[in-house]
This record gives sequence, structure tokens and C-alpha cells, in this order.
Amino acid sequence: MTEYFIQAFVYLIAAVIAVPLAKRFGLGSVLGYLVAGVVIGPLTGLVGQETTTIQHFAEFGVVMMLFLVGMELDPKALWAMRLHLLGLGGLQVTLTTAAGWSIAWWLGLPWQTSLAVGLIFALSSTAIVLQTLSEKGLVKTEGGRGAFSVLLFQDIAVIPMLALLPLLALPVLGASDAVDSGHHGDLSLVSGLPGWAHALVVIAAIAAVIGGGSYLSRPLFKYVVQSGLREVFTAAALMLVIGIAALMSLVNLSPALGAFLAGVVLANSEFRHELEANLEPFKGLLLGLFFITVGAGINFSVLAEEWVLVFSLGAAVIAIKAVILLALALLFRIRGSNGWLFTLGLAQAGEFGFVLLTYSVQSDVISPELSQMLALVVALSMFLTPVLFILYDRVVLPRYRASQNAREDDDSIDDLAPVIIAGVGRFGQIICRLLRANNVPIVVLDHEIEQIENVRQINIKSYFGDASRSEMLETAGISKAMVLVVAIDDRERAVRMVQHVKQYYPEVWVLARAFDRGHGYQLRDAGANDIISETYHSALELGGRTLTAMGVHPERARRMTKAFSDSEAAHADELFEAWKDIEEGISFSPRFGELFLKLEESLSSAMQKNAEEFEQDEALKWTPPDVADEPDAHQSPVGTG
Repeated sequence: MTEYFIQAFVYLIAAVIAVPLAKRFGLGSVLGYLVAGVVIGPLTGLVGQETTTIQHFAEFGVVMMLFLVGMELDPKALWAMRLHLLGLGGLQVTLTTAAGWSIAWWLGLPWQTSLAVGLIFALSSTAIVLQTLSEKGLVKTEGGRGAFSVLLFQDIAVIPMLALLPLLALPVLGASDAVDSGHHGDLSLVSGLPGWAHALVVIAAIAAVIGGGSYLSRPLFKYVVQSGLREVFTAAALMLVIGIAALMSLVNLSPALGAFLAGVVLANSEFRHELEANLEPFKGLLLGLFFITVGAGINFSVLAEEWVLVFSLGAAVIAIKAVILLALALLFRIRGSNGWLFTLGLAQAGEFGFVLLTYSVQSDVISPELSQMLALVVALSMFLTPVLFILYDRVVLPRYRASQNAREDDDSIDDLAPVIIAGVGRFGQIICRLLRANNVPIVVLDHEIEQIENVRQINIKSYFGDASRSEMLETAGISKAMVLVVAIDDRERAVRMVQHVKQYYPEVWVLARAFDRGHGYQLRDAGANDIISETYHSALELGGRTLTAMGVHPERARRMTKAFSDSEAAHADELFEAWKDIEEGISFSPRFGELFLKLEESLSSAMQKNAEEFEQDEALKWTPPDVADEPDAHQSPVGTG
């Protein structure tokens, strides 16, 4: 047990030290993780043979990432990107495979091995590219969308590649145990089955993922939410992803593809944002661990002996892929800096290359010795990827700054959700309906499943999630929002939310619902830009109607309520400053009480002045209403919650 604690400490301290340093120097977190792995592995020997086993575990971060990516899409969006998905992605995989196949065959490898090599280097790093694009805010650019389309097609193409490898077996190699699979293990539902039965089992597994995501996930999460325990929801989210990965592995399919498919199915679920917020930390940790193991797994002895060949092959892979990608960018009209982003971002080999290498050795297609060499080339190209992004940032982008900014402005309009509404009870519903009636895009969050169901019945799309959690707000897009409306019915959570947003996203305009004067002062002190008491305006309106019912002229009642509101506003700053001096919140200390009495005197004076002015201006005769005959007069609509 002690050994495990020490190894975990080594990995974590390497990440904690290296990643912030890499970020500080503008190198990105991925390069930081890779450097950390090299330091604790080949350079210092702090970690050893367990690295390969940990890497197989850490690859689950890729599965989680594709699940989260899938939830960003829906079937309609997937169909809309079919041109780039099939055309751009299909051509990239086909042309790169053909190039790698030809060069490997020219170098003297058997055609079966050459084809496997071409397939391995046709893939790019989904983990590194998407992580880096997300960190740099380039996902929504034209180049970022093109890169995503290619990466998505590559992940789907892994399945037929894995199916093809056993057909390329070379009898002369014989069985090889040099590389442990670590992916499907010994358990399989399809081993030994005839082809037609294998196909039926695979179809059934995919149908189970789609059907379960469509019809069983909602009752499951609703049941979990009713427990009121956040950790149980996290456990349910992990159970879902792990279960899908296990099912896909049992039928010899890619766990990543199964997770992506499940994410697409859940893209329109009201639990989408909460799932993202709960899985995001696990995904980040596992991806970081994966990158560390890639760096720690580099075999420096082989590299020392064949460093010229390794670096030559690594440079050749990046150069050949870059030429093909640049040609495709021009063909599909991905111009300017976006074309270079697309080209440089995808020029490396990917983490699924290690998976194909494993299966190639197991299927007697590639020898163990060649596998070690190719693994170094794959790792080297991945290691150089952040350098390619630095090249894009510091050399390419400055030359296209003006046009790139224009494209980013256009790109941001399509998916912009300028308003996030936290809380969709009776108060928040009215805001939602008003904004929807004016075609204002909104993201609605609430942690009460009943409220989510209520507003969905009136066609307001909303999501389950605790908006007071910082990761929940980030998942909902607070970094890109213009306005945040805090309409939740919890005083402390509302104040904490305002404090967090104004500290980290000061440009967001925050409007907050206050319960009373003291809560309003707390929200104002936290940084809220605009505060509305939930009872103030309705009470003022009802007070004015009470005056009317008692025989006061409606116009005079309107003026009196306005004078009341103006007097309150005139003394608001003075009362707020007095409140800030009170350590234990609002209480009637001598100073505050004195100011409040001053406000009451000002109100009485304003009312008297208003009455005198009205007596001089009144020219219309008016008969008070018979209140007893009109009990339902002036009723106001309320929300459905």
C-alpha cells in the first residue's frame, strides 16, 4: 500500500510543478504533462514498469472526453456536419494511410505491415488537439471545427481498422506477447462466434447504448437526484460512462466510440450540464495522467541507439501529414490562419496509434522490435504537437490577425448564449418567458427537477444543475455570457455565486433577486450590478391599488407610489454605506436606525408634497370603485412553478 501512495504522490507532484510552469511560459498544459512524465520516468527513474498499466487506466480519460464531446452535439448537428465528417475526415484518413503504406513498403516492409503502419500514422491525437483547442478558445473557429470533424471520423475509423488487423497477420512473426493489450482483456462476448453472430451482438450492444440513453437515463438520474446527494449523482455519471466502455470492450468495439455515441444521445437531456460538471474533473485528471505516462514511457535506450532514424521518421510523419492536410484545407476552403490551424493541429500521430500498435503485435502484423521504434515515433510526434501550436500562435497567427478576428466574431454569433438564468421558479419563469418572447437565447439552470419539468412543459429548454457551483457555471458558458440572472431561492448560494462571477468574470453583467433589504445589501456588496427585491415592486403595486380601493384617485396613487420609490432610491447609497459598517449584517444599530428614521420622515414629506400638488392639478372627477362588487379585479398572472 505504501508503494502505491508514493507512486501516486510522484505523479501528482510532477503534474503540480510542471503544468503551471508550462502554462506560465505559454507552452500549454499538454506539454507540461509530457515533460513531467519524461522527468519522473526516463530521466530520474522515479516511476518504472507500472507506467504501462497506469497508461491503460489513464486512457479512460479519452473515453470520458469523447462522452463530453458527444454531449456538445445532437443528431441534427452531426448530420449537418456530414460533408466535413465524411469528406474531409474520410479523405484525410485515406490519403495519409496510402502515403504511409507506400513509404513503408518502399523501405522494405511487407505490404501487410506497411498498411498497418499507414493506418497507425493516419490517426491524430484527439486528446491533445481538443484539449489544446479548448484551452486556447479555438474550438469554434473554422479551423477548429474542421479539426474536430477529422478527429471524429478518425475515432470512428478505429473500429474498422481494428477489425482489419487480424486479416493482415504474417505467419512468420508467430504469436507475440511483447505488448500487453490492456484494453479488451480476456473477457469477450464475441470470441469464437461466427461472423453473422458477431455482427448481431455488436448491433445489439449499440442498440442498448442508444436505447438506454434515450429511455432509461432520465428515470435513472431523476431517481438519483431525489436522493439529494451530489456524490451519488457523480457515482451515477461515472457508472454510466464506465458501463458503456465495458460493454463496448466486451464486443471488441472502441470504448471511446461507445461513449461518444452515448454523449450524442444525451445531448438534449436536462441533465447534460450537471453530467458535464461532474465528469470534467475526472476527465482532466485522467487525461493529465495519460500524458504523463506517455512521457514516462519513452524508451530512451532505443532512442539513444536509433535517434537519427526516430527523429527522421518523426519529422517525416509530421511533414507528410502537414502537406496532405494543407491540400485538404485548400480543397475545402479552410483559408488563412484557420487552414494553418487545421494543418498544424493534426500533423501528429495520436494516442489510438498505441492501441493499433498493441493489436498489430497481438495479430502478428508488426514485430515487437518494430513496435518499440514506432511507439517512439508516435510519442515524439505527440510531444512536438504543443510546439506546432506555439508556431501557430507566434508565427502564423500574427500575419492573419485582422481576418482571424473577423472570423472569430462571426463564429461566436451562431452559438452565443448571452444570458444565463440561474433558478427557474416563479420568479425566474417570468424572466425566461419575456426573453424567449423577444428571441433572446438563454441557458437556464435549476437544481430542482420539478422546476425543470414544469418549464419544459411550456417549451423552455432548461437543464438540471446547481448553478452556485463554479464548474457548473463554466460548463454553461459563463466565460462567453453577457448577462447572468441570479434568481435562485437561497440567500447564501446567491451571494456566493455573485462573488465568484464578479471575481473571475467581471465583464458579465449580474442581475440578482433579493429577498429583503439586508439580502440586497449583501448582493450589492458581492458585486451585483442590478438588484431587484422579489417583493418590492409587487408590494408597491398592491399598496397603490389599496390606496385606490380606499378612494384615492388612481393618478394620485400612482404619483404617491412613484414618490415612495424615488425617496427610497435617493437614500439607498447612504443606507448601504451604513450597513457595511455593521459586522453582523443588517441590524438596527443606532446609526442605521437613525438613517432609517430619516428615510421615513423623507417619505412622509414626499407624500404630503405630492398630495398638495395633486390637489392643485386635479381636474377630473372620479368615483371610487365598489370593492365588494369586484373581488377579482386587477389580478396578476403568476408563474407555473
